[in-house]
Formats: sequence, structure tokens, C-alpha cells
Amino acid sequence: MSANKRILMGANQPPLSEGVLESTQKVVHEALERLGYGEGYFELLKEPLRLLTVRIPVRMDDGQVKVFTGYRAQHTDAVGPTKGGIRFHPSVTAEEVSALSLWMTLKCGIFDLPYGGGKGGIICDPRTMSLGEVERLARGYVRAISQIVGPNKDIPAPDVYTNAQIMAWMLDEYSRIREYDSPGFITGKPLVLGGSQGREKATSFGVAISIREAAKLQGLNIQGLKVCIQGFGNVGSHLAEILDQWGATIVGISDVHGGIFDEKGLDVPYLLDRRDSFGSVTNLFSKRLSNAEFLMQPCDVLVPAALENQITNENVGDIRAKMIVEAANGPTSLEASEKLHERGVLVVPDVLANAGGVTVSYFEWVQNNQGYYWTEEEVNRKLEDKMVEAVHKVLNMAKSRSITPRLAAYMVGVQKYAEASRLRGWV
Repeated sequence: MSANKRILMGANQPPLSEGVLESTQKVVHEALERLGYGEGYFELLKEPLRLLTVRIPVRMDDGQVKVFTGYRAQHTDAVGPTKGGIRFHPSVTAEEVSALSLWMTLKCGIFDLPYGGGKGGIICDPRTMSLGEVERLARGYVRAISQIVGPNKDIPAPDVYTNAQIMAWMLDEYSRIREYDSPGFITGKPLVLGGSQGREKATSFGVAISIREAAKLQGLNIQGLKVCIQGFGNVGSHLAEILDQWGATIVGISDVHGGIFDEKGLDVPYLLDRRDSFGSVTNLFSKRLSNAEFLMQPCDVLVPAALENQITNENVGDIRAKMIVEAANGPTSLEASEKLHERGVLVVPDVLANAGGVTVSYFEWVQNNQGYYWTEEEVNRKLEDKMVEAVHKVLNMAKSRSITPRLAAYMVGVQKYAEASRLRGWV
């Protein structure tokens, strides 16, 4: 139904696979060791400080009551309130929200935001639910977690299969409970309810800046840079539009149906005009590559912007890109990242490249708190300043210490929380 299609537009990417928390913890452990922090710091930071499980009764349209399970993970509040999205998906697990809350901590640390990481989710499939059922579920979730969230406690945001409308319902429910309007409780809201200009394209804009600055550090110019983008959803399509406007050459894009590639460049405005609401456009072309073949195409920059675990030990030897910039969460395995590093292929990690969204969410929260709102130009300028500083800080550390950019990003990201925990006397 059309209502559920609007909900689907909030989807960023599918849930993470099992074992992602363990692999994230492995890098965090090494980062803390290299920074000189003892085992106690890892024990504190390896998992969320809090993980709340809730049961949410919802009366469905047929009159029956269905009970949903939801989670809210708060990784650390050592430097301020926690921050992170809420996803609606049938495969949500406690391990997944725990891992994602840790990733959010790292992103906030890299960009020096006054937050720790948070994440939430509900086990459900909104694609099979009416708009009214989704609204009742969203409001029920806020009632269930209301004691541990708030503008100075934990600030939610949209994630997989959630969007601005769902954030509006959650804001309204929270305001009813607290009996005063509290726009800073949640971000990713509609503009008329205190949302920020520039939020829709923030992740894509941040990825584009990451590409430009990483290329600059390698002596390359964005003009004429040949780019392949895996995934043509919200992030991938906006990224293609931005890079095309900047003079880069988009030589390949892919979606669920496969990929198209032309070394001379694709007609990006045509592709954007023809893509459907689910990010599909390659089905219009008779000659398509498989998604596996697409990853092997020669280019200056490959941007995985769809699924996790796309570049692994099995296919890393076939990757012909000179640089990989991760717009998706976890698209490159740790082993593949190491092998690419050994080959001299620069991998700009997800916790750095795709953090534009949480950074502009921070800007939204600041605007809500001060009651003064910025233009889109101001938001983009502030985001660009943050992205440029973070990219140079991480990549210069990686170069100076002869380590992977992923490890460098984790070192930059985790240090703030280790030091804050020390100063508080927690460790």
C-alpha cells in the first residue's frame, strides 16, 4: 500500500549479521591497547552500559492484540547523553543494537560530538502493517522507554524502516507523557516540528566530502574521478547527484537487480529521474552485471552504499578500485581491509565516511535547544568543516603510524570515552 511505501523510504540498509559485535570489539580492544589503556577500559567499553528490553502490546486493525519486543541500548554516557537511531525490522536482535550503539560511540568520538552511542529497535515488519498499526507501535515503544530517554539522556533518530513521520509520532507521544513540548527529544523530524535543513542528504554529503578529501590526500582531484556506487537508495542516489555536480564521473551504479557500468560515464540525471521509490533503476537496462561482477569493475573509487559484508576474503583479490569509501555499515570484512591495506588500496571506514547523518542530527538537537534554526547552507558548511577535520585527522594518523584507516578511526573514536571514564573514576 502507498502508506507503507512511505515508511520504506526511511530504510537505510538491512540489519547486521551475527558476530558483528565480536568483530567490532576486536578492533576496539586493539585501539585501546595502542593508546595505552588497560584491560579495565575494554571491559567497560566493550558492551553497552544499559540494554533495556521492552514488550509492547499493540491492538491491530483486526481487533487482536499483538505483543512486540523492542530494545534500547545506551553504550556510554561518560561525555553526555547517548544518541542513535531506532529501526523497525523482523531481524532486530539485542546483539545488533548493542553493536550499533558501540559504532555510534565511535562516530561521535571521531567527530567530537558531546554524545555517547545509543541504538534501538523493534522486532516487526512494517511492510506488512497498516499506517495506523505502525503509529500505535511507535507510540507504545516511546511509552515503554520513556524513563531512560530525553533531550539530556538519550536522543533517538530514524534508522531502518523508520522515517520523519514516525519520529513525529514519537515526539508527540513523549511530549504528552512529559506534558510539555520537547523537540530536542528526537531528531530526524519534519521541518515544521523542529527538523533541520540538510538532514535528508547529510549522509551522502558527508560521504562525498570523504571521497574528495581522501582523494586530495592522494594527490587526486575530484574532477574526472571515476566512481562506482553499489546501492542506489537514499544514500547512493544523493551521492551520485552530488559527485556528478562536482565533476566526478559516475561510471557504475547497482541496485537489487544488478549493476550497470560504462567507463565513459553514466547519465546521472536520467538515472535519478527513472529510479523508483525503492532505489531500483537497472531493471530498465537489458545488459546488466551481477552484483558480484559489479564489485570487480575498474574505477578510482568504489562506494559500497547498500549491504554489509560485500568485500570479503573470497572476492578481495578481484577488487580493482584504487580506493574504497564505505557508505554502508560494515561492507568490508576486517580480513579484507587488511589485505587491501597491504596492496596499497585506501579504505575509508564506515564510522568516518557515513557519519554525516549523526553530525547533522547533532546540529538539529543544538537548534532545538537554542530555538534558532540555520539555513541549509549553514548546515552544509558546518558539516563540511567537521568532515574535513575528521578525515584528515584519521587518515594522517593512519599514515604516521603505518596502520589501517579503520584502526586509526577506532583509536580517534574511542580515546575520548576512555579518558572521560578515567577522569570520572570509573576505571
